[in-house]
Amino acid sequence: MMTRRPADERGHGQHGWLDSWHSFSFAGYHDPDHMGFGPLRVINEDRIAPGKGFGTHGHRDMEILSWVLSGELAHRDSMGNGSSIVPGDLQRMSAGRGVQHSEFNHAPTETTHFLQIWIEPSVLGSDPGYEQKHYPDAQRRGKLQPIASTDGRDGSVTVQQDVVVLAGLFDGEESAQYKLAPGRRAYVHLARGVLTVNGQRLDAGDALKLVDESAVTLKLGEGAEVLVFDL
Repeated sequence: MMTRRPADERGHGQHGWLDSWHSFSFAGYHDPDHMGFGPLRVINEDRIAPGKGFGTHGHRDMEILSWVLSGELAHRDSMGNGSSIVPGDLQRMSAGRGVQHSEFNHAPTETTHFLQIWIEPSVLGSDPGYEQKHYPDAQRRGKLQPIASTDGRDGSVTVQQDVVVLAGLFDGEESAQYKLAPGRRAYVHLARGVLTVNGQRLDAGDALKLVDESAVTLKLGEGAEVLVFDL
């Protein structure tokens, strides 16, 4: 069974310095039909205005992934980490029993466009943790590259949940198929471009939920950047 979620049906918050689209219920957006998908709890598509950002705030018991689409995101946290996240970088912050952090766009003129993803961990109250890796376009061009998993497969960052997150870039004749084990389901989020997934056309911001399907098949991309969640 496949269910398409059009981009314009997501929750939307316009806060001046922050333009945010919510795939699942978040902050002031509440929809009982979209509370998450398995352990996948949040996908926020955020655009942060130049010189603005999220001040220091806290999280606990959540695996938080940041995936930058354009611009740059500056990160600082109470674990002593300070870094800049650029396109192709995946940052994983395990909030565990509690962590404080901030995220800023220090560029004077460029907007930062990124995805903030929350995954519920399998264990609560663990030690906070941090990891960041870069995945060049060549690793994602015409294929699906694991970028987060429970076992760190194929150079992915590790998360405390039985999931695999994969990223791909598709154009023209490029295609890929990802097989799903029995009992697994998938969530496909198209970050930008156009892509056909299991026969369904997706446009930027659209998503596709797959339940009781044997594979995820991607083709006919037009400047497509996609994330696939194996759950």
